[in-house]
Amino acid sequence: MMLRRCLTGLVLALLPLAAAPAYAEVCATDDADREVCLPAPAKRIAALSPGATELVYAAGAGDKVVAVVAYSDYPPEAKQVPSVGSHTRMDLETLVSLAPDLVIGWVTGNPAEQLETLEALGMPVFYIEPRTVEGVAGAIERLARLAGSEAAGDAEAARFRDGMAELAERHAKAALVSVFYQVWDEPLMTVNDEHLIGQVVSLCGGVNVFGDLSRLVPRIDDESVLAADPEAIIAGGMGEENRHWLTHWEQYPSLTAVARDNLFFVPPSLIQRPTPRLLEGSRILCEKLETARARR
Repeated sequence: MMLRRCLTGLVLALLPLAAAPAYAEVCATDDADREVCLPAPAKRIAALSPGATELVYAAGAGDKVVAVVAYSDYPPEAKQVPSVGSHTRMDLETLVSLAPDLVIGWVTGNPAEQLETLEALGMPVFYIEPRTVEGVAGAIERLARLAGSEAAGDAEAARFRDGMAELAERHAKAALVSVFYQVWDEPLMTVNDEHLIGQVVSLCGGVNVFGDLSRLVPRIDDESVLAADPEAIIAGGMGEENRHWLTHWEQYPSLTAVARDNLFFVPPSLIQRPTPRLLEGSRILCEKLETARARR
């Protein structure tokens, strides 16, 4: 309660700084199915996940970003923006002091109580969590609308849609490849077909061996992978050049993926963030599955 009172006082003190000239109201519906309206296009944006940061820049509003969180490393200029903690725990006092007039929250990644506190202080919070290719494109367009950068945002959304559509068409008749995608190592985790990564696997002509599981990101074990015997194993690892998750599977030479040397790495920032760079990650994943087909 004391923190909220202090933050409220800080917000009131900063209101003159956040004041903007009169414009037409701008509105967009977020991924929590809430209509968010601003009295004018946002001029000071806080992006509370690395993916949100990328999406705001993709929407042509990077120059308006005044706050990010840890690991917001793309585009490179985002690393120069003040960080207000991690996506799981923000420093609200620092965030409020930066006087954002729009906060981009992560539906399932940010602490709900912290986002609710920001809303109680009168800050508009726009929730995002794209779960489809169209969801990524739509998020770019909606953020561009709220930031007044529609021309740039709409162009980037169209580029992304067209690129993904071309990739899907190219692999529509490709021979199917059974795939295990490893999203984490301890505990061992994968994705189902509803997950955006699972959708990319399908787009590339892959069959996710754990696609039918009910959880979006299910926990599994080595025995489950051995029983499924995928033709290819794809992992992202914890870093852009880190392949060590794949070496774990080399202890199982009977696995088809190991026997055929179909252990593939895709940089996680290209495939595990719902941003336009998913197009680049999808191209790499599709290339890996083409390699697997050639090794039959």
